[in-house]
Amino acid sequence: MASGNMKEIKRRIKSVQSTMQITKAMELVASSKMRRAKERALAVRPYFNKLYDTIARIAGDTRGADSVYTRQREVKNSLFIVIAGDRGLAGGYNSNIFKCAAAAMEGKNAQVVTVGKKAQEHFARRTWTVAADYPGIAETMKISDTHPIVQGMLDQYCSGQVDEVFLCYTEFVSPLQQEPRCLQLLPAHFNRTEAEKPAGAYVLTEYDPSPETVFDAIIPEYMYGVLYGAVVESYCAEQCARRMAMEAASDNASEMIDNLNLSYNQARQAAITQEITEIVAGSGEVGA
Repeated sequence: MASGNMKEIKRRIKSVQSTMQITKAMELVASSKMRRAKERALAVRPYFNKLYDTIARIAGDTRGADSVYTRQREVKNSLFIVIAGDRGLAGGYNSNIFKCAAAAMEGKNAQVVTVGKKAQEHFARRTWTVAADYPGIAETMKISDTHPIVQGMLDQYCSGQVDEVFLCYTEFVSPLQQEPRCLQLLPAHFNRTEAEKPAGAYVLTEYDPSPETVFDAIIPEYMYGVLYGAVVESYCAEQCARRMAMEAASDNASEMIDNLNLSYNQARQAAITQEITEIVAGSGEVGA
């Protein structure tokens, strides 16, 4: 009986060891990808901040002007761009962004543009209309890859098919912290406070042919930058979440192996004790 139990424990130890090798390998791969993704995410932020500062300044100079991108209208239809991962085993990364998107979409007549295979699979099983899918583009994405997504979104907005556009992504805060966000893209709002204005002399910029025309022309460029930055941030957050999940899985596997080794030693000791007892009992019978 003890021998059979020992064999079962031994099989479980080997099985957990095999799983631990996989989780360790995935942790190392995620760590390598995370370093590259972090460098790319940090490199994108200055570009986005400068772009936002520029368009906020133009928006301030055109305050009161009528633009299709800032005009408020009655909201009948909404469009959500949801960015998730292309793979699982990333802890709560995918489920958290889906919860964030579902909370923002509640009560709205919404359609979805998915970025990432997991988002595609998730919304294929839901009641919301999927306008377009873009799986497998995050890892090697270039800013030019955002053009068809943004152009399709702007066409729908300008033609009145949708009245507001939101972007749901995961912000990379640190390797240990990733936060889901839902950002309204359209109608656009640019609130530039006095603290954000440059100190000292203010240079008056002249726009040709007009500030309104320049503003409308730069909005698509701004959207390209926002979407590209969101995809880069989300991909970095995904790798961080996967590394953390695989590290936790490896630690749990190591703890499980220690417990199984303890159980194996206890079973082995019980088997040895039983054999000694049987030998002693048998020698007693012979002596009698």
